[in-house]
Amino acid sequence: MEKTKITLVLFFFISFNLCSQRGETGDKTFSDRFPPDIENFISESFLILKNTVDHDIIVVIRDQYKKYVRHVYIRNREKYIFKNLPITRIYVQFKSLEFYFEERTVTVVNAREKHTFSFFYDASQEGNYFRISEEEFFMP
Repeated sequence: MEKTKITLVLFFFISFNLCSQRGETGDKTFSDRFPPDIENFISESFLILKNTVDHDIIVVIRDQYKKYVRHVYIRNREKYIFKNLPITRIYVQFKSLEFYFEERTVTVVNAREKHTFSFFYDASQEGNYFRISEEEFFMP
């Protein structure tokens, strides 16, 4: 009987550990595929990203020339704040499930500004986003 309890407890901990492979909000999931992050400590501007959809996403921020600025993993129902953004136009790209998307609108970031961007529905069902390729998503 005691052996059965030990086996059951051991099985519980092993199965719990196997299910916890999901990233944490703020992780740099693809840091090996992107160049170093771009920061501007003088601008004091930031962008709040809210993931209100029912799955995790990976967000890439690009400047006005579509060059990489930063990326982050955001769990469902959580938010992340990019601080010290460069003064530029911001393009938002994201990986949602197995697809890649880009926001149709551009956000202009000026010094000491606060912006908020919310993911609140499945992007594949709305016209605010268009689908991009994996190559475009991982472009430096």
